[in-house]
Amino acid sequence: MGFNPQDLDPAEFESQDPDAHPAIDSLGDLSDEVKAKLERIGLMLAEEQGAGTYLQQDQSPSFCNQRAKNVEVMPISKAFEKYDWLEEYSWKAVKAETDRFTQDAATSPVVQGYFIHALPGAIEKAAVQTCLYVMGGKQVVHNIIIAEEGSEMNIITGCVAHGGIGRAMHEGISEFYVKKDARITFTMIHEWQEEMEVRPRTAIVVEEGGAFINNYIAMKPVSTIQSNPIAYLNGDNSRVLFQTILYGRKDAKMDLGSRAILKGRNTSAEIISRIITEDNSQVIARGLITGEGKGCKGHLECRGLILSDNSRIDSIPELDAKNPDLSITHEAAVGKISQDEINYLMARGATEEEATSMIINGFLSFDVSELPEAIAKDVKSMIEKTRGLS
Repeated sequence: MGFNPQDLDPAEFESQDPDAHPAIDSLGDLSDEVKAKLERIGLMLAEEQGAGTYLQQDQSPSFCNQRAKNVEVMPISKAFEKYDWLEEYSWKAVKAETDRFTQDAATSPVVQGYFIHALPGAIEKAAVQTCLYVMGGKQVVHNIIIAEEGSEMNIITGCVAHGGIGRAMHEGISEFYVKKDARITFTMIHEWQEEMEVRPRTAIVVEEGGAFINNYIAMKPVSTIQSNPIAYLNGDNSRVLFQTILYGRKDAKMDLGSRAILKGRNTSAEIISRIITEDNSQVIARGLITGEGKGCKGHLECRGLILSDNSRIDSIPELDAKNPDLSITHEAAVGKISQDEINYLMARGATEEEATSMIINGFLSFDVSELPEAIAKDVKSMIEKTRGLS
């Protein structure tokens, strides 16, 4: 079943020179291919819209602007120069000793990433847009995102690989801190290449009354990807929602999941996955909810659709109850498209191809009710664009 993500040695890949890609004054200065890639995933088409924009090519922060007064956006290296207190957040949610990939990132001489900081009480509806673009070698990223007390912000990020780059690696560390009564909505689209090796490591710390909404979309071929973000709901009445759409194609091996540790009283977690596999792809869908606090609630849901005999889905839900006063549940269903459903739609005038497409599109429905209206429309558009087979 699956693969061993620790078999990959990050030392096989070389980080690029941080000066390889000079800073640009406008996104219009990018090559046509890069602009086309960004347009495909609906990101950064208008740098004068949104709360801020950050683009990193390999290890080079190529473009960064900040439009909202109440949300800071800057390269992580500049943030460490500006704020001594930022060290208190660095490698605290994600531990450097977690595995060989965090150890590699923590000791790498060439690390970049972004710092996004919502000021206390700031309610920013416009999205911060970020893109991590890989052109070759190894991209090592360390992001820190902080929502101060009573703040709210939305982030849309795309991780993209340049066409024809061959074997390359993305190693990304992201640490989120959601303070009291704050909220972060984070939507990520991965669009890699067939030879990409991807190892994100993410942790979220949520304080009293805080909320973290995570939307993850990966619908393009990749060599291997392994990620299992963890949310620590330390504060009472805090909540987390993980929503994931995966489309395994070609020979992709994907081992992905989400974890929630419900420590505070009356905390809640939802982990929802929609998975499709075809060709020779393999997907492992993991989910873990650990209930520790009194009155906590959690639900795991995984649904998979297998489109070829050679593809595979393994759903691995885990519920860990450590307090009698809680409610955590799970449900899972994996199967093929029902011929009866296809026949039903064909009887109403659809071709077999159209019927199959309608079933897949319905299966990949995405709950955007947690998103601001404008951002919800963008996310729907992104999903439509990334469904193509190109």
